[in-house]
Amino acid sequence: MKAAFSKFCDTVPGLALTGLFAGVMAGGLASLLSGCSSMQTPATASVAVSKAAVENAASAGGVEYAPQEMLAAREKMAKANQAMLAKDYQLAADLATQAQADAKLAQAKANSSKAQSAANALQDDIRVLREELARVNK
Repeated sequence: MKAAFSKFCDTVPGLALTGLFAGVMAGGLASLLSGCSSMQTPATASVAVSKAAVENAASAGGVEYAPQEMLAAREKMAKANQAMLAKDYQLAADLATQAQADAKLAQAKANSSKAQSAANALQDDIRVLREELARVNK
């Protein structure tokens, strides 16, 4: 890129630049041009990770056990996707992070509810066994 920029400067009268200055200018231009795409990459990754979190929460029973959190996660994912289309990468990343937090909360609530149900079932089984032992030992 440095050579191309230097060659361009040599073709324009009054822009003949020294090698060092041409290199600095070319590097600055490259940084400026790549800055736009570097904002897109983290947002794209964040949206993808958050989408997976929402899907995991749904498969863990989040819709059944934490419907409000799942609704919030899905709404924020939809808004994050809209922000990506609008090339508002900062907003997309922020919304994706929020959606991921909602999805993780939904998944945790679902797991907690399932664990509580399992604990309740075990308690019922223990109660039945104790009653059976008490009846047999009479």
